[in-house]
Amino acid sequence: MKKILLSIVLGVSAVAIAQSSTPAPAQGQSPAPQAAPSSPGPVIKDPAEYNAYVGTVGQKDANAKISGLEAFLAQYPNSVMKNQALEILMQTYQQTANPRKTLDTGAKLVASDPCNMRGLASLAYFNRVLAQNGDPNGNLADAKKYGQQGLDCLPKATDPDIVKMKDQMTAIFKAAVGIACFQDKDYKCATENLKVAADANPADFSVVYPLALAYWPDPKTPATTPDNSPTAIWYASRASAIAPAQVQTQIEKYARGLYIRYHGGDDGWPDMLAKAKAGTAAPADLATLIKPAPTPAEQAHKMIQETAASDGTLHPEKMDFAQWEFVLTYGSADDKNTVWTAIKGKPFPFVGTVISTTPTAFMIAGSSDDIDAKKGDITLRFEDKVPKTLIPKDGSDNFQFSGEPASYTVSPFMMVFEKGRLVNTKSAASSAHKPSAAHKTTAQ
Repeated sequence: MKKILLSIVLGVSAVAIAQSSTPAPAQGQSPAPQAAPSSPGPVIKDPAEYNAYVGTVGQKDANAKISGLEAFLAQYPNSVMKNQALEILMQTYQQTANPRKTLDTGAKLVASDPCNMRGLASLAYFNRVLAQNGDPNGNLADAKKYGQQGLDCLPKATDPDIVKMKDQMTAIFKAAVGIACFQDKDYKCATENLKVAADANPADFSVVYPLALAYWPDPKTPATTPDNSPTAIWYASRASAIAPAQVQTQIEKYARGLYIRYHGGDDGWPDMLAKAKAGTAAPADLATLIKPAPTPAEQAHKMIQETAASDGTLHPEKMDFAQWEFVLTYGSADDKNTVWTAIKGKPFPFVGTVISTTPTAFMIAGSSDDIDAKKGDITLRFEDKVPKTLIPKDGSDNFQFSGEPASYTVSPFMMVFEKGRLVNTKSAASSAHKPSAAHKTTAQ
C-alpha cells in the first residue's frame, strides 16, 4: 500500500489533513456522495424478503441497521435489492466512523455494479484522504483505480441525482487520480487532474497544496515548464491562505521563495499574495500578474541605460567594475561594444583585494563575487617594476590603484589594465571605483 504525506518543503514536518480515522471532508470540499438512492428501484416479490429488507432499512439505530443489512445480504445474496442494500450499508458504516468496513462494502458494491457512481465516489474519496492522512486503511493505488473508473463511467450516468452531481464527482475522481500521480512523480498527470479538483474546491488544502508542488516539484530548480512557474506560485500562495495554522507561515515563506526565484525580487509580492488569498482559480492574466525576472542581457542593458544623462547621452564609464564585468559577460554585442568603447584606454581609479603579486603585475579581485571567492578578475600591469617595499601582501583589501583597460576575456572573466599606478592619496581613494554590491551572479 502506498501512503502520501504532503511534506512542506525545506524540511518542515508533514501535515495531516484531518485527525479522525474516518475524515470529515476538507474545508471547502463536499463529502463523498451519500448512498441513499432516489429512484424507486426494483420490486421485491417475496414477502419474507420484502419484510426483512423494509424492516432493516427502517432501523433508526445505526448498529442495528448494519447488523440487519449484513444479515439480509447473507440470507438473500441474489436479491434484486442487493446493490441498494450495499449502498445503504456503505453509508451507514461511514456514519459510524468505520473506514475499513466503508471501503470493503464499497468494493463489494462496485464489484456487483461496476458503474455505481456513489460507490466509486466513496472509494476514490476515502482511499485518497485516508492515505494522505497516513491512515493504513487508505490506498492511493485504489484511489486512482476507482477515480479513473468513475471518470470513465460518469458520462454514461443517467440517474438524475448523479447527473446533478457531475461536477462534484468529477472533482472527487480527479483529486484521487491526481494525488496518486503526484505520489508517483507523474507531474503532468498530477497537474492535469488536480487543477480541476482545486478549482472546484479552492478551500481544500489537501489538493491545492499538492497542485502547487506538482507544478514546481523542486524549488531549487526551475519549474517543469516556464508557464508552470507562475501557476505554481499562485497555488502555493493560495495554499498558504487555507493551510493549517501551524504551517501557514512556512508555506507562505515557500510561496514567496518561488516568487522571488521567478520574478527576480519581492517587488509586487504583497499584492500578488493578497489576490491569491482572495481568489480561487488562477486568473487568466496570471502571466501579467507574475512577470519573470529580466534576462541577464536585459539586466545588462538596463545598467547602461541608468548611466544616461538628461540629454540621453550614455556614460558607461560611470559604472563600477562589477557592472562592466556583468555587461561584458552577459550583454548583447551592441551593449558590450558601448561599454568597451567608453572605457578602453582611459585611466580609472579602483579599489580591490590583492590576490597575488609580481614586481610587474598584480592579480586583483575587483567585483564582490570574486573578492568573496578570493579569485582575481583584474590583471594590473606596470610599466616599471614596483619597489619591493610598496608591493602589498596577498589578501590586502581596500587596495587602491589605477590603470587603463586594455583587453578582457569572458570565461573566466579577466580584464587587463595597462599603465598601472599605485594610489595612496585620500582624494584619489574617495573617487576610486569600489567593489560593487551588484554581484555578477545576478544572472539566472
